[in-house]
Amino acid sequence: MDSLTQLVLGAACGEAVLGKKVGNRALLWGAIGGTIPDLDVFANFVTDEITALAFHRSITHSLFFAFLAPLLLGWGVQRLYSSGLYRKQSYKIGMSVFWLLFLIALINGVPAAMGNPFNLKLFGWSFGIVLFLGVLFWRFYWRGTSSEVNASTKGWVLLFFFSIVTHPLLDCCTAYGTQLFRPFLDYRVAWNNISVVDPIYTTPFLISLLVLLFLRRTSNLRQVFNWAAIGLSSAYMMLTFYNKVRVNNIFKESLAAKGIQYERYMTSPTILNNILWNGLAEGDSSYFYAMYSFYDPQKEFLDIQEVPKEHDKLAGHFEDRDIAILTWFTNDYYTLMEDSSGKLMLFDLRYGSMSGHMDSPSDFVFRFDLETDAPEWKAAQNSDGPPIDNVAFRKFWDRVFARTGPWEAPN
Repeated sequence: MDSLTQLVLGAACGEAVLGKKVGNRALLWGAIGGTIPDLDVFANFVTDEITALAFHRSITHSLFFAFLAPLLLGWGVQRLYSSGLYRKQSYKIGMSVFWLLFLIALINGVPAAMGNPFNLKLFGWSFGIVLFLGVLFWRFYWRGTSSEVNASTKGWVLLFFFSIVTHPLLDCCTAYGTQLFRPFLDYRVAWNNISVVDPIYTTPFLISLLVLLFLRRTSNLRQVFNWAAIGLSSAYMMLTFYNKVRVNNIFKESLAAKGIQYERYMTSPTILNNILWNGLAEGDSSYFYAMYSFYDPQKEFLDIQEVPKEHDKLAGHFEDRDIAILTWFTNDYYTLMEDSSGKLMLFDLRYGSMSGHMDSPSDFVFRFDLETDAPEWKAAQNSDGPPIDNVAFRKFWDRVFARTGPWEAPN
């Protein structure tokens, strides 16, 4: 899931474990715990992007890490507070500045690490958020007297365990896949029941966090708001699993109705919602792709498109390092196509298409340029994704709510 969701989920876990004992410190350390696994994206700055692609959601997203890291983090935080250092004004100011700078670096650094250009608008928003948090730190933290911290090492370990372990478990619900069993297995767990960004899941946690910041740690309302957020978001998550089962059945019935033979299939929700779903089935030489919205008048994936595999274009290069990583990363749901200049490109089909069809390179979300001049082929991620503008979003949301049929443009 996106970084904001993991941050607020981690904060909620921290509040549930130690909110009564340490107040807003539980929110802070829980948010840090919820963010730690995603720091693996900064591998992009020290290695090539294909290696970083394989490294993301691996060891830091594993159950092994979730059980081991909290022992060290819990011990370290307990030592910090038992030393009494946290009461000093210089510590308060220094740590506040550090975390605010870290936050602005994280918000802007993650997209950069994923290969996106610097976004001035994103920087402006992140700077505004950090400025607002800085005012809160000054008003309620720097100027106030620090309350006693009586949490035990066990309490801190449990806080970090729940804030960290929920991160990879939540990521398993997306289509990207999470290497939950590293370092023992590189199998990617992907349940495909929720989008990587779903505001309905995130909003209860975000509202609760904003409310809790202004409540005393002794207030019973803290637990009320926090558990209400956990309950609402968990209920929505269960709904996404139910939707997944419904969509699976509809997709299989649609394929059978058209007499399509397939070896395996997958379904996944489109971005920002759990209403419009992608369906992808693998046949002998082709994939079959279509979209379905719960608002569609018929319970059927209409206009199923056949997408040639073209895997033979990789003949003799399946063992090349970059190619092997990409075929593993896509779980063998990929096709190849040449762009207008003749460059060979590999497309990850798991994320479907914003346009609802797969005819040209601009239709695909995840795509990679292949360098085929050398004996061993290399790959580089192409950041020129589908056009995302007001027109594209209007078409997309019209399709979500079935105001247009499959492949149709709005009037």
